[in-house]
This record gives sequence, structure tokens and C-alpha cells, in this order.
Amino acid sequence: MPAANALEASLARSPRIRTAKHLLEICAALKGEAMLPGVEPAARCGAAKPPDLADVRGQFGAKRALEIAAAGEHGLLLIGPPGAGKTLIAQRLPGLLPDLDDDEAVEVASLESAAGRRPSPNLRRPFRNPHHTASVAALIGGGGFRPGELSLAHRGVLFLDELPEFARNALEALREPLESGVVALARAKRCYEWPARFQLVAAMNPCPCGYHGDARSSCRCTATQVARYRNRISGPLLDRIDIHVEMRALPPEALLEDASCGGEMTADVALRVAAARRTQVARQGKLNARLTAVEVTRICRLGRDSSALLARAITRLGLSARAYHRVLKVARTCADLSGAAQIGAAHIGEAIQLRAPDKPIC
Repeated sequence: MPAANALEASLARSPRIRTAKHLLEICAALKGEAMLPGVEPAARCGAAKPPDLADVRGQFGAKRALEIAAAGEHGLLLIGPPGAGKTLIAQRLPGLLPDLDDDEAVEVASLESAAGRRPSPNLRRPFRNPHHTASVAALIGGGGFRPGELSLAHRGVLFLDELPEFARNALEALREPLESGVVALARAKRCYEWPARFQLVAAMNPCPCGYHGDARSSCRCTATQVARYRNRISGPLLDRIDIHVEMRALPPEALLEDASCGGEMTADVALRVAAARRTQVARQGKLNARLTAVEVTRICRLGRDSSALLARAITRLGLSARAYHRVLKVARTCADLSGAAQIGAAHIGEAIQLRAPDKPIC
């Protein structure tokens, strides 16, 4: 391997890898005149300390939704006015996730190298935040058959801020990778497949002006404009996002309170997330968000009260079959976080509350 790629090579942890700075060094080694150096195993070091969840004032409902999303690898959509803290919440997600293991680190490093980037030596999961002007090729790849943002977020988080401002075809390109975890590129002469098993976090305003439903400022948008703005995101794409949270602007007293009253620290919440993930892997070999429809039927069994509550929600909110399965997966994660073996009515109720955009616009 070229000596400049020693970091990527070290992730493979193979004693057979040798590095060279020049072709003459390889010739000398083949003649038996010199020895090429090997690579030391990559040092398992962490990245800089991530932003702490305790730094976010208020927004306890959004923090709870973030914990559930991290525990089950669920997609998360944050809806709120400007300044509500949507970006702050999204940036705290990587700190709640466990570090990459050896195999995952090799996958991430391989994709970064294929994209022409120098892999990072830390084990923090990727956090990709493309701008809303990004093209379809930038998101899914294709320029020189290099991986795009979806693949660079593999085993990590893809954060799409201002979700309705993305091009419609770019958003629709997310649908298949969200289900399959793979980006398939087909061109005239070649076909490529890139892994893209990422966790989607998106943020958007409730309307074009941003203040629909906000008591601080009057909204200038008509009901038709609000509906048209939200309809920029198709129903099938919304169905594929497990958790939808509506955030409100913080009251003045929350902004002025002591910073030490922000709530739980990231490290404390991460312990619960790790415990819930271990429960899921021990039970079914995967996280709840990756369960198939057949597995959901077998693993997410409901009692009489829970079934009745979910049936009423399906009728009132008009949930699709896909949304129904998503609610069950989120409820299973809520039960795992509480240490419950069975999904209860409280878990179903919380999962239903996390489908806010399915409510009709008033």
C-alpha cells in the first residue's frame, strides 16, 4: 500500500500489509535488499467531545424523541419555527450512539477513501449535513462513480435541514435507500452499488414564513400555502420517517434560567440507549427500525388495550400500513427503554404522539 494510505490499511488489522513511499522501495524489497514496513493496528481513539444534550434549554419532548430515535435507529423529523433548536437537537444524536466497531470502521473508511477523502482516525459515527441546494448526484453519488452523501453517512447520521427546500427528485431518491440500505447506480456501461445504511434526521419549518402555530409571531401564510409547503415532501417519504416531532419556541423564562438546569447529560442518556440496543440485538439480532413486516408481527405483539388504542389511532389519523408498522417499531423501542418485556398502552400512546404531521392542518 502507499504509505499515505497507512491509516486505512491499519483498520484491516492484517500483518500481511506492507507500505512503501516509492516504487524503488518495492523493487528493493523484491530483490531482498530491503524490508518494507508493516502497519500498526489503528489506535482506537475517540473524536473531540461531542455537543452535550444538557446544553439545550427546554425542549424535553424533542430530547425524549431523540433518545427513542437513537435507541432504535429510527428516522426523525423535527418541525418547528426558526430558533426552536432543531439543529441543536440533531447535532446531539451522534453523541448518543455507540462508537463504530472494527468492521464498521473499515466500511466507513473504505467509503471515505472511495470518495477521495482522508479517513478520520476516530471511531465517532459519521454526521453528514448537506446543503439543501445539493443535487441528486451529490446525494446518491454518480460523479465519477464516487459515493454521495447518503453513502458517506453509512453507519452514521444524515441530517437534512430545511427539508422542503431540497429538490423534489433529490428527496424521492431517498426512498429506496431508506428501505434497502443500498444506493444502486446504473449508467450506460456500468452499474455500481454503494452501502447507505444511515439514520435520517430532518428538520423543517411548519410553513413558508416559519411561524405557523407560533404564539410569538403572527403567521402570514394561508392554509393553502401551508398545505402546499408541507406537500413538497411526499407522503411515501414521510411514511418512511418513524418519528415526527413538533417543536415550539422557548418561552423567555426557559431562555433566562440557569444553564445547569438544561436536563440530562449526553453520557447519562447514552447509557440507556446502549442498554436498549443490547436488548434488541439479543432478542432479534438487529435494531427495531430494521425489522421486517413479518418480524414486526412476531416481535411487537399487543395486548387488548394496546390493540384498541392503536385501532382508534389508525382510524382517526388515517395511518397507512407502513405507518402502522412504524408505530409498532417505535412502541417496541419505548418498551425496551423502560425495560418492559411487553408493549403496553403507554408505549403505544407515546409512539402515536410521535406522528405529529399525520394530524390534519388546522
